[in-house]
Amino acid sequence: MNRFENKVVLVTGAGSGIGKASALRMATEGGALFCVDLNGEALDATVEEISAAGGEATARVCDVGDEASVDACVAACVDRYGSLYALVNMAGILRFDDTEQLQTANWQKVIDINLTGTMLLCRAALPHLLLSKGSIVNAASTAALSGLPCGVAYSASKGGVLAMTRSIAVEYAKRGVRANCVCPGDIKTGMTNDVGFPDTMDWDLMPRIMSISGAKGPEVMAGVIAMLASEDGAHITGEDVRVDGGTLS
Repeated sequence: MNRFENKVVLVTGAGSGIGKASALRMATEGGALFCVDLNGEALDATVEEISAAGGEATARVCDVGDEASVDACVAACVDRYGSLYALVNMAGILRFDDTEQLQTANWQKVIDINLTGTMLLCRAALPHLLLSKGSIVNAASTAALSGLPCGVAYSASKGGVLAMTRSIAVEYAKRGVRANCVCPGDIKTGMTNDVGFPDTMDWDLMPRIMSISGAKGPEVMAGVIAMLASEDGAHITGEDVRVDGGTLS
């Protein structure tokens, strides 16, 4: 299956987790991957893995929360490959805080990366996606659909991503650009494995975010993302696709 043959895909968060799995998946389907992350060492490892498998990939270190860094990143992608077919926004951070103890700086950091960063990438990529009649896939979360204990900042950021994606989908539908969200839940990644919890966390609330079938690896997300980004998703836009093993069902 070569759904991305002769197509350029920019993936943020490509150094690990869902971003890396998505980049690897779309490279195996013939795509030229422009891999973006803040962690240059992890990013180089992703590109090396793609190259070793015979794929095409370029690494670019970028702070998605910084406007100038994002604009330069998208420009570099188009300079390198001449076009852009799909934008996959998977960069993000997760933290848990008691709401009454949440520091404004920590709130703002989550919003800057998860929500504003996603907007900046979309804004910079849209002129090029209009030319290719391309696609956007953004990372929302089950936290955008249901309450997440001690996750006020993260939930707000992902709820914003969901609403923003729907707005982009409506605004650009007649102009040929699609925009969708994935809403992962209980996916095993470095971000979820390394997150800390406040001492007062009520663990009786945590089954609300655990999947019925057990946590899965990021590769289960990569298949869904590749479908949405490709022509297989040609009549899907403004959608949020929940991938959570039945948690919210």
